[in-house]
Amino acid sequence: MSLFRRRPAPETVLAAAVERNAERPPTNLWADGFGRLAIRSVQIIILVIVAIGVVYVLRQVSVVAIPLILALIFACAFAPAMNAMRRRGVPSVLATIITLLTIVVLLSGLSWLIVWAVRDQWDELYSQAQEGFQQLLAWAQTLPFAIDQAQIDEWLAALGDFVTSAQFGSGALAGVSAVATFITGAVLMVVILFFFLKDGPRMWEFLMRPFRGEEERRARRIGDKTVVVLGSYIRGTATVAAVDAIGIYIFLVILQVPLAIPLAVLVFLLAFIPIVGATLAGILAALVALVANGPVNALFVVGAVVLVNQLEGNFLQPVLMGRTMKLHSFVVLVALAAGTAIGGILGTLLAVPITAVAWGIVQVWDGPNLPARWARPRVSVVQPDDRMPGA
Repeated sequence: MSLFRRRPAPETVLAAAVERNAERPPTNLWADGFGRLAIRSVQIIILVIVAIGVVYVLRQVSVVAIPLILALIFACAFAPAMNAMRRRGVPSVLATIITLLTIVVLLSGLSWLIVWAVRDQWDELYSQAQEGFQQLLAWAQTLPFAIDQAQIDEWLAALGDFVTSAQFGSGALAGVSAVATFITGAVLMVVILFFFLKDGPRMWEFLMRPFRGEEERRARRIGDKTVVVLGSYIRGTATVAAVDAIGIYIFLVILQVPLAIPLAVLVFLLAFIPIVGATLAGILAALVALVANGPVNALFVVGAVVLVNQLEGNFLQPVLMGRTMKLHSFVVLVALAAGTAIGGILGTLLAVPITAVAWGIVQVWDGPNLPARWARPRVSVVQPDDRMPGA
C-alpha cells in the first residue's frame, strides 16, 4: 500500500463540484434575477391596489375630500401672506379673517362678473345666435348632398321631445342636486380653510410627533416642499392667467366680440389646466366671434389667442413659475388624462399640481438638494481606453 495518495486532477474536482451543485436545489429561490423581478412585480401590484383603494375611498367621501384638498391648496397659496402678518405681530385670528375675506371676495367677484356680463349681453347674443343659425341652415342647402327642410324639422322636433322628456327632467333634478352639493362643499371648504390658516403650524407639529431623527427631517422637508410647490404653482398660474385674460379681453374689445368679459374670465379659469386650457379658451372665443361677427373676425380672434399664448409661454411663465414646474409636456398630458379619468373636471385641475408635488418630494427625499437615489442623474465615468486620441 502506497503511503502517498494520488490527488485527483483539478478538472475532475471542478466537474464533481458542478455536478453536486446541479443536483442540490437552490437555497433561496428569490436570490436570482427572476426572483428579484417577481418581488418587484408583487410590490408594484400592492402599490396599485393601495392607490385604487385610496381613490375609491376619496370618491365615496368626495363631499369632504374635495373641500379638504382645495382648502389645503388655498392655504399653501396664502401661506406667505399669513407668515408675513404673523411676523408683524398681527394676531392669528385677525390675520386668518383678513386672508379668508380676501379669498371669498375674489371668488365672489369673479362669479358676479360672469353673471353680470352674461345677463347684460344675453339679448344681443341670442339674436346674433339666431341669425347665425339661419345662416348655417342656408349654407347647408348649398352642400353637395341634399338636406331638405323636412329633415331639419324632424331634428328640431326630436330636440324638442328630448327637452320635454322625463330624461331631461331627471337630468335637471340631478343638476339641482349638484348645485346643492356644490354649495355644501363651498361652505365646508371655507370652514376647513379657516382652521388651516389659523392653526396650520400647530396641526403640522402634531403630525410630526411620531417621527424621530432622519425620518423627522425627511417629513419636514416633504412638508416644506409641498407648501412651496403648491403655493408657487397657484400664485404663478393665477398671475399668468390674469395676464392672459387681460390681453385676450383687450383683443376681444378691439374686435367688438360680444361677451368679452365672460370670455376673459373663462380664459382665466381655463389657464389652470396646462396645455389643454388655452386651446379650449381659444376655441370658445372663436366660436362666439364666428356666430356674432363672422368667419373673418373669428380668424382674427384665433390669431390673437395664439399670440397671447406664445408671449405667455415663452416669456412670462418661465419668469413667474421658475423651476417650480419642472415637468415634461408628456408627463403633463398623461397626468391630465389620468386626472380626468379619475376625478372629472376637478381631477383635471388637480392632476398637474399633485404631480408637481410628487416630483418635488422625490427631489428632496435624501436631503434638501439631494433627490432619491434612483432619480439622481447618472455620472458617466470615462475609462482611459475610451478617451479621444491625444487627450
